[in-house]
Amino acid sequence: MTDLASYRYPAGRLLIFARAPVAGAVKTRLAASIGAAAAARLYRQLVQGTLDTVLQAGLAPVDLYVTPNTTHPFIRSLAQRLPITALQQQGVDLGERMYNALQDTLRTSEFALLIGTDCPVMTATYLHQACRQLEAGKDLVVGPTEDGGYVLIGARRAYRELFDSVPWGSAEVLQATRERAESLGLRYAELGALWDLDTPADLARWHTQQRPRPAAVTDSNHSARWSNRHEPDQIR
Repeated sequence: MTDLASYRYPAGRLLIFARAPVAGAVKTRLAASIGAAAAARLYRQLVQGTLDTVLQAGLAPVDLYVTPNTTHPFIRSLAQRLPITALQQQGVDLGERMYNALQDTLRTSEFALLIGTDCPVMTATYLHQACRQLEAGKDLVVGPTEDGGYVLIGARRAYRELFDSVPWGSAEVLQATRERAESLGLRYAELGALWDLDTPADLARWHTQQRPRPAAVTDSNHSARWSNRHEPDQIR
């Protein structure tokens, strides 16, 4: 177990939301172009990449919240070899699962930062900015995406109103969150907008930024279709 003194924000906690990488259940928009198996392989890399960024940042203890459960061999392997705790998401929809994770965490932590796995351009600096806002006393911090969702949300207290009846998966998520934060009178901070990886066009954008090509591209039967078109799990 990692000593809390080694973290920059030992009183906080980072929650990574992910799915078990089952073919056909992850990256479905991308799978329509590259196939379900290749999309699942890519998703595993996105989860691993997110964990690498978070753990190397050394900001706070890390929990990996998984749906539908933590029994998938990939998830079990992560929990065995990395300094994280794997937990099952609880709730009937994304909003309820996010709220429950934040509420449970904030019983023992001063703040929690909940992160998706769809943003390969998220950096340790970006995460530090979010933690710094919360440590400074902001009630809520959000990392928006260019398409109207968000890649992370952090809070010092769980507010159910921020998660109930939100149009998840639409371009209205961020605006709905802003309006609800305002109606609650929260001290709110918003970071710079990032983009997530969900479609072949997003994958092309990733490659044009000269990032390493995901192994799933080269080791799948669909690699030829990918080569001329130069998703992690977004919260939205």
